[in-house]
Amino acid sequence: MANLQKITACLWFDNQAEEAARLYTSIFKKSRITDTTHFTEAGRELHGREPGAVMTVEFEIEGQAFTALNGGPMFKFTEAISFAIHCDTQAEIDHFWEKLGAGGDPESQQCGWLKDKFGVSWQVVPMILPKLLRIPGKSQQVLQALLQMKKLEIAGLEEAGR
Repeated sequence: MANLQKITACLWFDNQAEEAARLYTSIFKKSRITDTTHFTEAGRELHGREPGAVMTVEFEIEGQAFTALNGGPMFKFTEAISFAIHCDTQAEIDHFWEKLGAGGDPESQQCGWLKDKFGVSWQVVPMILPKLLRIPGKSQQVLQALLQMKKLEIAGLEEAGR
């Protein structure tokens, strides 16, 4: 592993770590897989995996390190943890919304949040949102507009702030 950062997000998958890392690194421009480890005979009575099966995949997105772990089916992702993607343009929002939402749970899509096909929650938000939420006398209208949206639309949020 290259430069180990102080804190790294570890995502626990049943057996989709490699698939997830490949998907995420295909969606984000500045991303790469940095390392892959494999199960061995050691601990097989605990992990039950075939020697040679992928154990972890280390990857980076925009300089942020992640570990994807094939830990088994006992833990699932929840909305209690999410990753926020701060977008400059509507095209960028549309890109991440489409790519991360593909195969995910449509029922989870609200207020800029979505779940991908692995159950990981993402917030796809415009960089301008905090500024719009601080406009004197307009923050309530902006928030009301946001609460009506699934995918956030910058034009609609800006209109609410006028």
